Amino acid sequence: MSLRDAVKQVGAHLETGREWDHGIRRSGNKRFYPDGRVLGYNSGMTTHATESGRQHNTASPSLPALEKQIDPRYLSMTEREEIYALCIAGHSIRQIAIKLNRSPSTISRELRRNRTAQDDYYPHAAHRQAVARRSRQKEAKLACPGPLRDYVVYGLRLGWSPEQICFRLVADHPDDLEMRVTHETVYQSIFVQARGGLKREVVHTLRSGRVRRKPQKKVDERRSRFRDPMISISERPAEVEDRAVPGHWEGDLIMGAGNQSAIGTLVERSTRFVMLVHLPGDHTAETVRDGLIATMATLPEALRGSLTWDQGIEMALHKSFSEATDMDVYFCDPHSPWQRGSNENTNGLLRQYFPKGTDLSKYGPEDLEQVAVLLNGRPRKTLDWKTPAERMHDLLLEA
Repeated sequence: MSLRDAVKQVGAHLETGREWDHGIRRSGNKRFYPDGRVLGYNSGMTTHATESGRQHNTASPSLPALEKQIDPRYLSMTEREEIYALCIAGHSIRQIAIKLNRSPSTISRELRRNRTAQDDYYPHAAHRQAVARRSRQKEAKLACPGPLRDYVVYGLRLGWSPEQICFRLVADHPDDLEMRVTHETVYQSIFVQARGGLKREVVHTLRSGRVRRKPQKKVDERRSRFRDPMISISERPAEVEDRAVPGHWEGDLIMGAGNQSAIGTLVERSTRFVMLVHLPGDHTAETVRDGLIATMATLPEALRGSLTWDQGIEMALHKSFSEATDMDVYFCDPHSPWQRGSNENTNGLLRQYFPKGTDLSKYGPEDLEQVAVLLNGRPRKTLDWKTPAERMHDLLLEA
């Protein structure tokens, strides 16, 4: 079942379920992480488990750590399950090694080292033991006083970023390999006190001014901001991608001063024909949807193929737009403006008429129409020096 359904069944909060899933647990006013870190809520300080008298390897490995395949030379969970099944079936160590294409000593060592206290071998228990053993205590590079640590502290107090420090180290000490450190090591030394050794006040020299790291989600881990499922741009038909068939549009908003006002922009992919959407008052999802529906209604059915947009919250009602116009809406990947290249280029051209910092609410539909006429009357190199208006006129005649 999903995590949301699971926590509902056991009566826990969703965020608590996510922490359990990653091996994080709470006790009193502290949060304990699988890697040994301890976060104190009252102090806001992050320390290491060994500082508070806890053993580093007593924490159970997190689910991501269990599922992560470090290198093919290490046994995976699937291989351990196969070892267990073959042992139950009475196969010898050499027969198991041949079937798994492993060395007999690898199988022998696995069966010897990862047994339970009752001298039984179970694949999941064995895998947990192996993952927990993988973590080794190691003194941090900047934990001890010395020239390297002094250089890092000096650079931070000058306002240098950790990346600038580590590259400057190479320039200042080209022959001293001991004077080397990565920017990630510097960050770890600042934000995790036990791993660090850098004084706590040095954190205030960072440009961000943060006392804790800000977690960043990967693109594929981000949750959709829309209730209705999105259609990814990767599912867009080839005929749309190569601009062979007209009627497929790219859209976006250009924002006014303080993001308080906006204008909708639509560009037809094959002709580069521009249509501007008047958004009076606000640019909420309802206003944008109604403006797009009214604009698309002025086109013949043959030119209402699809719409490509970014994942802005203004398209939260994309499903009702599709139902009203019979147009599929394809959404670009996060932070990928090049997937709507024609629209991005057009938005840049529009800034000639609507400079950044302008209150866009003062422009009426007639003003937007006048600017669209000017853009559609410009000859384009990509159109063999014809204008978007001429190309659109030819399409309308054919339709």
